[in-house]
Amino acid sequence: MTEASGAAGAGRFAPSPSADLHIGNLRTAVLAWLFARSTGRRFLLRVEDLDDRTFPDVAARQLADLAAIGISWDEPPQYQRAHADRYDAVVEQLLTAGMAYECYCSRREILAAPRAPHAPEGAYPGTCRELDDAQRASRRAATGRPPALRLRADRDEFTVTDLLHGSYTGVVDDFVLRRFDGVPAYNLAVVVDDGGSGVDQVVRGDDLLSSAPRQAYLAALLGLPAPVYAHVPLALNAEGKRLAKRDGAVGLAEIGVPTALRQIADSLGYTAADLPGMLAEFDPARLPRQPWIFRPA
Repeated sequence: MTEASGAAGAGRFAPSPSADLHIGNLRTAVLAWLFARSTGRRFLLRVEDLDDRTFPDVAARQLADLAAIGISWDEPPQYQRAHADRYDAVVEQLLTAGMAYECYCSRREILAAPRAPHAPEGAYPGTCRELDDAQRASRRAATGRPPALRLRADRDEFTVTDLLHGSYTGVVDDFVLRRFDGVPAYNLAVVVDDGGSGVDQVVRGDDLLSSAPRQAYLAALLGLPAPVYAHVPLALNAEGKRLAKRDGAVGLAEIGVPTALRQIADSLGYTAADLPGMLAEFDPARLPRQPWIFRPA
């Protein structure tokens, strides 16, 4: 599906095909489309299928659901698994520049290690940062598996500007670039993919706001411009928890296209229940700032 646009920049929606899209996912996709189309940008789809818990049939259903509610895109969807060379090249670039290093720590060791007072749980404490060759060989023998690769960050925080949240400063640690199993990490892949596709507008759920400083910092290291960010409120269930299939979140198969569009429109305060009508009413300044509490009809 295509819709011509002459804009150089692009927005995108990038689902992971681990489960069918629920109403909250569809709402975020609609918002990403509205932001892009209202600013004359191209709109792209990226299937984030690097994880082994993703499935081609789920990806096909996700794309069909997006098309069914009226979302259009300007290029064929990109699949991350087709671009391993792209990620490997960037990792090698960082290694050659001395900006990446091997890490042998387990998740349990990281959580148990002391960390800086301002660092969130799980922030990497730098355990493997200054290992010498002998120490690396010893750790490799002890773990019996290949190392992960981490970024050698030269700061501990970075500031981004978000259209909904304003200036946001978040932690930057020596985050993973490539996992021990060879799979590129999310924070690397998303920056490389956005840069390679000309994406200069990132609209996604506000649960990912804390990831933006790490990603913008890496983009700066790679000479890529930071995108315009808009982290939109999530859809939550009646208990205030994130919507999930296991909690009864519904998708198009359960409620159908007209009901889904009407619910999304109502959640945003729009009178129109189709995407062209929502686009005519779209004003980022009037978007809700609080989570949408979804209650099945």
